[in-house]
Amino acid sequence: MSDSACYIIGAGPFFGLVQVPREGDYILAADGGYRHCQAAGLTPDLLLGDFDSLEDRPTTLETQTFPVEKDDTDSMLAIKLGLEKGFRTFHLYGGTGGRMDHTLANLQGLGYLARHGAQGFLYDESYVFTAIRNSSITLPAREEGIFSVFCLGPEAHGISIRGAKYNLEGADLDAFFPLGVSNHFQGSTVEIHVEDGCLLIGWEI
Repeated sequence: MSDSACYIIGAGPFFGLVQVPREGDYILAADGGYRHCQAAGLTPDLLLGDFDSLEDRPTTLETQTFPVEKDDTDSMLAIKLGLEKGFRTFHLYGGTGGRMDHTLANLQGLGYLARHGAQGFLYDESYVFTAIRNSSITLPAREEGIFSVFCLGPEAHGISIRGAKYNLEGADLDAFFPLGVSNHFQGSTVEIHVEDGCLLIGWEI
């Protein structure tokens, strides 16, 4: 299970797969995300949701149906199920670019995963987002391009950014000023570390 990933395909705009599922990975289609699975040639292991955006449900797939009036979005239902199954790496597609409230909810979902000891990657057309909590991440080296770092929560302390155009060492961020927006790669890997708190990180793909 440690080498396997959970793929969650949502109903928002779909821009293709950056990471392709391998043998042993688990694919969850969240409601209308099933249509994106069809377009990408994927057969989901489970189809779930309230089905307010998928009228022609397939009869050959395992399905879990939830009421429309619920606390969790369909994507969050999928995140929680993936965690219950023991996955610690998540790739989320179809979760941005549509309704802004759902995009924000899915970004919060990355923080939920980080809080529960997992890491999620949310893919947009030209960007990928992830979240880290009390830990580090190394972004691959590239000659140019932009990445941004935001505080996901009230405050984050002991933040270091190394290898970028604008570096930090032991800095603090809060959710009310975007100090970490639009940093630049400059040919080397970029290491981002936070001692205490949760960071939302996005970079160009």
